[in-house]
Amino acid sequence: MTSDPLAAFRDLTTAHVADACMRLGLPVRCGPSSLSPLVAGTRFAGRALPARHSGSVDVFLEALEHAAPGDVLVVDNAGRIDEACVGDLVALEAARAGLAGIVIWGLHRDTVELREISLPVLSLGASPTGPAAVERQPADALMAARCGDHTVTADDVVLADDDGAIFLPRSDASRIAEAATGIRDTERRQAAAMREGISLRSQTRFAEYLAARDERGITFRQHLRSIGGAIEE
Repeated sequence: MTSDPLAAFRDLTTAHVADACMRLGLPVRCGPSSLSPLVAGTRFAGRALPARHSGSVDVFLEALEHAAPGDVLVVDNAGRIDEACVGDLVALEAARAGLAGIVIWGLHRDTVELREISLPVLSLGASPTGPAAVERQPADALMAARCGDHTVTADDVVLADDDGAIFLPRSDASRIAEAATGIRDTERRQAAAMREGISLRSQTRFAEYLAARDERGITFRQHLRSIGGAIEE
């Protein structure tokens, strides 16, 4: 395992990491299922850079004043679908600051330009209209951002891909990455064996599981853990 867990996350999927959190007994903090990437094939990971939108882009520019290369801007626009809050200028500024991507609990605009900029973006969708009003920026607007049911701070790591986004405490990042890497490698071996003609039922000794279930009432997950399988957590 690399000493930099973020480097390990770049070769892991959100599904691997969600399974790892369950294996370790940690909360699985995923963005809403409607959160999706602008471009297929998206994958990035980085330290969370939270920003709560109040109708003006100045909060994003202020966040970027404190950003480090590889950070992920997490935009909280309260899940609004009546206005876009991030467009091409913010994305271009974020790209020039070296950010890894942007996750928006809200809408984006300037879709064509965002694709040209090539900074990965996840959002709830697109709208041509921007904010109609500006509210006073809260004092803690750069301290925490909501994304669906979860609050994200600079103490979190963000991993995003075509399945969505997941938020992880930085303090647990190394052990999550290690567990997720083990799950990924097991699943890759299982898939390779299936391509060679060895069924998943054979690999998971499914007949043995059915017998053990009838005799002892064990679950499939308990059986998998006993034999080192990783397709469920």
